[in-house]
Amino acid sequence: MPGAMGRRMLGVAGLLLASGCSPASLLNGLAPERMAGEAIPYGDLPRQKLDLYQPPPETASPPMVVFLYGGGWTEGSRAMYRFVGAALAERGCIVAIPDYRLYPDAAFPAFLRDCALATRWAFDNRAMLGADPGRLFLMGHSAGAYNAAMLALDGQWLGAVGMRPARDLAGVIGIAGPYDFLPLRADLRPIFGPAEQLARTQPISFADGANPPMLLLQGEADETVDPGNARRLAGRIQANGGPVETRFYPGIGHAAIAGALSGTLRFLAPTLRDALAFMRVGEAGT
Repeated sequence: MPGAMGRRMLGVAGLLLASGCSPASLLNGLAPERMAGEAIPYGDLPRQKLDLYQPPPETASPPMVVFLYGGGWTEGSRAMYRFVGAALAERGCIVAIPDYRLYPDAAFPAFLRDCALATRWAFDNRAMLGADPGRLFLMGHSAGAYNAAMLALDGQWLGAVGMRPARDLAGVIGIAGPYDFLPLRADLRPIFGPAEQLARTQPISFADGANPPMLLLQGEADETVDPGNARRLAGRIQANGGPVETRFYPGIGHAAIAGALSGTLRFLAPTLRDALAFMRVGEAGT
């Protein structure tokens, strides 16, 4: 992005991603208003609630997208990601953003059970909301990408709510996700439990090729999640004959790849364009 305009936009990016204010709050403040429902229960527990975003009323047969946010399984809230729900809805998606239980109140696999319940809510309500019944997608960033990948690859989690990943999901989009991260860092050991269960906490352990289509988006300059996670998972899926695509963005870090979903920072990386193209939504290149 050459010239003065490019420098100004990069300056905006720096302020939004590195300011003392919450970057998410700034992006949310600039997002279009597309929320259609707030704090909708998908279960009985306090954090089992979701926010819903609707596309313009003239949108025909939109996909249903469940977006799972990151935060290292210890922090995060659906309110922080209004800019994601609004951006996807503005481009023609129905979007549910659920909260899920976090450590230290809960550990593996509680957050997967919550995400499966939220996905079941979307599955049950997609037709009533006007979504195309055959286009239910999971999408997640960072820890949320892990959650989405686990639901897609290890059939027990969606199986517990009466769903089958390859039958009921049209696709899964993982953004900067950890999929193969053993040995665990010390801060993650209490979340994922004793050593004897760790293999079953890794998405790559379940990459047998029977998954729904997956798109793995990854910044090459990510210093939070090693880009090798996406390469190794994609390689294992491909080796087993499963459907997977990857996109690697040079110079893009862990926050920027998600921030680029917003209209304000869309110039940073084609995260939104590539996600929409994978879901076959509208004119994804614009």
